[in-house]
Amino acid sequence: MARIRGRDTGPERVIAAMLLEAGILFDSHARDLPGRPDFVIRDARVAVLVDGDFWHGWHFPKWRDKLSPAWEAKIDANRQRDARNMRSLRRSGWIVVRLWEHQIKQQPADCLRRIVEALRRRPGIRVLAEEDG
Repeated sequence: MARIRGRDTGPERVIAAMLLEAGILFDSHARDLPGRPDFVIRDARVAVLVDGDFWHGWHFPKWRDKLSPAWEAKIDANRQRDARNMRSLRRSGWIVVRLWEHQIKQQPADCLRRIVEALRRRPGIRVLAEEDG
């Protein structure tokens, strides 16, 4: 487990490259926000979470019984913490875009489109990025 990265993972690097290519300025791993979102576009108050399928429990109820009790408790606690952090961000006026590892691998352009859509929901925020991938 010591080799498991908490930041600058492959999926995060993909999103960072797309945001930079689209001309979207961001902060990474903002310590001042709940859950330290992976990407923060402060002017638009958009937080982007990049979550690993295993560690954050994508479709957890379908496979939780295959884990040892310790791992099941760990993933369940991660999911509960994620839900608390997302609620807290939303209550503070942030739009939260949650991207899963498999989505980034399979459809990176769709992930960028979701971020751009969130930015466009904010009045006064001008987005130059187009959805052409």
